[in-house]
Amino acid sequence: MTVYPVNRKAHPTLTSKDLQAILVESFGSAREEPDGLHAAFGALKDLSVAIKGKGLEVRTVMDPGVPPEVQMETIRRYNRFLERATGYTTKARAKRLKDEARGAGPGA
Repeated sequence: MTVYPVNRKAHPTLTSKDLQAILVESFGSAREEPDGLHAAFGALKDLSVAIKGKGLEVRTVMDPGVPPEVQMETIRRYNRFLERATGYTTKARAKRLKDEARGAGPGA
């Protein structure tokens, strides 16, 4: 499980409905369950997403047995989903997560 920070300038009020629309746009479908929203695509057996405070909690279950081209498409769609949902590029998300792991906090 990873909790990604959400850029509040890009998403001042990210709702579950907004998140569901981004999931459908990125993966073709989404279903609502008690623990959050779920989607599946390609190498992603299950993608679970929930809004937690000011962040986005994401859990993934992968299928390593899919062909390389399916893996690449899955990664592309997953990164596009995270960028749309959090408002941060892959590079910015990685920097923020690294800073938080070091204890510097977001935006440091």
